[in-house]
Amino acid sequence: MIQRFFLILSVLCLATEAFPAGTLAEQGMQLKTIQPSVQRKLDYFFYEGINLKNAGKFDAAYEVFKHCLEIDSTSSATLFELSSFYLQMNAPEKAASCLKKAVAFHPENYTYKLALASIFLNLGMYGEAADAYEELVGTYPGKVELNYYLAEALTQNGEIDEAIKQFNLLEDMAGMSEPLSMQKFKLYMSLEQPEQAFGELKKLANKYPGDARYPILIGDLYLERQDADRALQYYRKAYAIDSENPYYTVSMANYYEAIGQPDSAEAQIRSALVNEKLDVELKVGILSRYIQQQQQSREGMKSANTLFMTLLEQHPEDVELKLIYGTLLAFQGTMEEARFQFQLATEMEPDNGKAWQQLLNLTLQMEDMEDAIRICNKCHELFPEAPEYYYYRGIACFQLQRYQEALDSYYGGLKIIPESNRQIRSDFYGQIGDIFYRMKESEQAFAAYDEALKYNERNIPILNNYSYYLSLEKKELDKAERMSAQCIKTEPDNATYLDTYAWVFFVKGNYMLAKIYIETALRNDRTNSSELLDHYGDILYMTGEQERGLEQWIKAREAGKDTETLKRKITEKTYFEAPKDEE
Repeated sequence: MIQRFFLILSVLCLATEAFPAGTLAEQGMQLKTIQPSVQRKLDYFFYEGINLKNAGKFDAAYEVFKHCLEIDSTSSATLFELSSFYLQMNAPEKAASCLKKAVAFHPENYTYKLALASIFLNLGMYGEAADAYEELVGTYPGKVELNYYLAEALTQNGEIDEAIKQFNLLEDMAGMSEPLSMQKFKLYMSLEQPEQAFGELKKLANKYPGDARYPILIGDLYLERQDADRALQYYRKAYAIDSENPYYTVSMANYYEAIGQPDSAEAQIRSALVNEKLDVELKVGILSRYIQQQQQSREGMKSANTLFMTLLEQHPEDVELKLIYGTLLAFQGTMEEARFQFQLATEMEPDNGKAWQQLLNLTLQMEDMEDAIRICNKCHELFPEAPEYYYYRGIACFQLQRYQEALDSYYGGLKIIPESNRQIRSDFYGQIGDIFYRMKESEQAFAAYDEALKYNERNIPILNNYSYYLSLEKKELDKAERMSAQCIKTEPDNATYLDTYAWVFFVKGNYMLAKIYIETALRNDRTNSSELLDHYGDILYMTGEQERGLEQWIKAREAGKDTETLKRKITEKTYFEAPKDEE
């Protein structure tokens, strides 16, 4: 999907043609002649839009192009330019509409037709995409890339036989290649035609008899199909071509695993790790690939540790190796050993930012906040322009309830974050707002949230916290409702955001809407949240379902909520409003 979007954007970045003297009307409309004075006006504004776009003033350029369309609604060049803006605005349907009109008004333009075909492909309109590419292939038979995109559209549309024909045509024009052969292999396999599928790869191996990769690849694919005997035949062919090929070693290890000989598999990998002809980077690649095959097996992971120690003994000064080993240890849950490897890496290369980041991430995961602060302080010295260490130091201080230190850290970070980095500045002000609210400084908290939203009005976590705290303060409830609604629109299945929305309605006295949203929140909750259960009990009580409300309060207590207000509600079987510091 991402590759397709890049294709569309690259097409839309091509130079736009000058306006034709006349335009072809859409769907049988009459040809229209533009008066010279109107054409001059259109040209003026169009090229002004191009200049603004080239200068990076995209909002202004967009408005100018819209004005061009008001002058002449049949201007293909303007429609083409607007389509690129709609793509950037994540509105591909609008982009497609513009391109359809551009093609209708100027049907001979290759760029417009290619962009339209590409956007059909992106929108999943595979039949339309195939038709559009087929027309382009017929008109421009020398452009081999069109056959590729046609084949992809046909594949996605389920026309596998036709897709294979296109790949064959492409191979005739461009020559045999590994990507094309692999595409045809996959298509034949999807048709359950394994002989034709493997035939494609065997043709590739025959064309390049001195390349061991191809018999290894064929062997690997046979092994995936649990045909170990045929796999071994091709591995032996690969060995005869290149006995020191490192991928042969990995494949043979996988083969031994498949036939139940794990000791032989480990011996294969170990032989590669002690091979002096292979550099450490290649050895790490071999070991990493082997580990991926062993992740489901505890014994396999133990074997991986032993192999890593072999590699570390050979290359004790390799920092990257220590980072990879530390990641493996963390994956296995041996956090202290992992942290030791990361710490060694930072000591060996103090300016290695990646090593410090991995050490910090693991330390935060281990909830060792004091050490996290130590790491951040050291990183302030080493990387004074890096805002992330101010951010994480603030989190650590917040967790330790050292609120003023946390504030100092965030304000310190804001001093080095450029105004142009709006997302990061927004996040920092959001953290400041959370801290002030925890310090019972609600007005300063709300001022910080307002500042955060100036930098990013769609910062969803901040919108959620802000709206929830406003509901607790019973202030600006309409504003709280609007902000919470934005969160729901963006993440309609987020239980936390649904709970906030429900609670805003509860405070406003709209108990039926509150019930609808709290029940939706509970259906989406995977954490058995005691807070949601308590809120549900309150809402049920207010809708006249006191017994069911009491049941939810009891469930909230069983789920871990332990406040005086909850105890009182359960004991006296009635609703009491919780003080703000309990929420």
